[in-house]
Amino acid sequence: MKIPKSILLDPEANKAYGAFAVAVSVLAFAYSSNFGQILILAYYAVWLPLLFVDYRRFTWKLSSAWLPILFAAYVCLSVFWSQAAGTSARAAVQYSSHIVCAYIAARTISVRTLVLGSLIGIFFVLLYSLKVNAYALDIIDGTFNFVGAFASKNQVGFFSSLGIFLSLVFLMFYRRNWLSFVWTAPIILMSAYMLAICHSATSVASLPAVLGIVILLTMSRVLSRRYRRVLFVVGGGALVAGVVAALNLGLLDVVLGIFGKDSTLTGRTYLWQQGWEAAQSHPLLGYGYAAYWVQGFADPERLWAEFYITTRTGFHFHNTYIETLVEIGFVGVTMLALIILRAFYGHVSKVVFGDWNADSVVLAGVVGLMLIRSFFEVEILGPYFMASFIVYYGLFKLSPLPVARRRRVAIPVQDEKPAAGHMPAPV
Repeated sequence: MKIPKSILLDPEANKAYGAFAVAVSVLAFAYSSNFGQILILAYYAVWLPLLFVDYRRFTWKLSSAWLPILFAAYVCLSVFWSQAAGTSARAAVQYSSHIVCAYIAARTISVRTLVLGSLIGIFFVLLYSLKVNAYALDIIDGTFNFVGAFASKNQVGFFSSLGIFLSLVFLMFYRRNWLSFVWTAPIILMSAYMLAICHSATSVASLPAVLGIVILLTMSRVLSRRYRRVLFVVGGGALVAGVVAALNLGLLDVVLGIFGKDSTLTGRTYLWQQGWEAAQSHPLLGYGYAAYWVQGFADPERLWAEFYITTRTGFHFHNTYIETLVEIGFVGVTMLALIILRAFYGHVSKVVFGDWNADSVVLAGVVGLMLIRSFFEVEILGPYFMASFIVYYGLFKLSPLPVARRRRVAIPVQDEKPAAGHMPAPV
């Protein structure tokens, strides 16, 4: 039996396989630490074999992905100056292969399929966490929060906020009939419930912000390109002015108080200070990728003890850019910041300065969600995270997909013979 390539590679024909592959990926990102390597192998199994189906599809205009390729190469090269070379080598291979999987996804599945598969995966992720039904005491702020199967309220909040966001954009842009309201309703309700009981301030605060971005970009559809540019400039200026005013007038403390936080962000500002001081020892190249939080080293052991991390694993500086600065230095944080900003601004500019496109609106919103979270979490720097997969997918989607060319087949033309001695009539 011969399987057509289009079922696996064509974004218009591979909706079933693409949704399945994305759902498997979401489960791997969420629970690979719970179920071990089997989920990671399944994640690789749904993406990497596609390279051998039609390698030309993935090598076409490969130079457009020069920035992620350069960053992956730099991460791998950090092995040579890492203080834990073995750890850096293993993590660098994982991260590079993770980027490759996001690249394959961007070249094979549509944004609608990504959203659909993500919703299916998020449904099972949240359902399993509800089944586990675990709560944990946050020693820093003294709150008792729902952590599900993650052992982290922030991860519960992340998948819950992402479930709400993707459900809403699916109903806005991709629904085909009224049944879409029926099957997305349980995902929205379950996500909202779990977002409320996990008490993740980052997830709650970031959701309205990205929905506002999507609404503004959607409203710009009725405007001409000229007025879209005016709206972009005015809106960007108002956003900057609002942030400055919030910082100077103390509005930030009021907002934090709504979520039960103080100006220290439950110890995050202290962690940021410690990360900045650690980066001063190796400012240019860093300690090596994934080479700081290693058991036996003095500074991480001290921070684990101060924050009551008895497992001495799974901890970070709660800021993507400080974490990156510590691990791979100023060079690395510059490249990673360019990747995130390029993915976000690239889709915003497509909507504002080009032809309005629903896919770019959705990707601008979801990458914007990861951009906001990057100031409080570390999810884009590591492999097997939903955030890093989406950011790289959005970045690779800025390049057009290769167009399949139809082969020209020569059809022989038969000479017409005159009937009954008469010449055929001219056509």
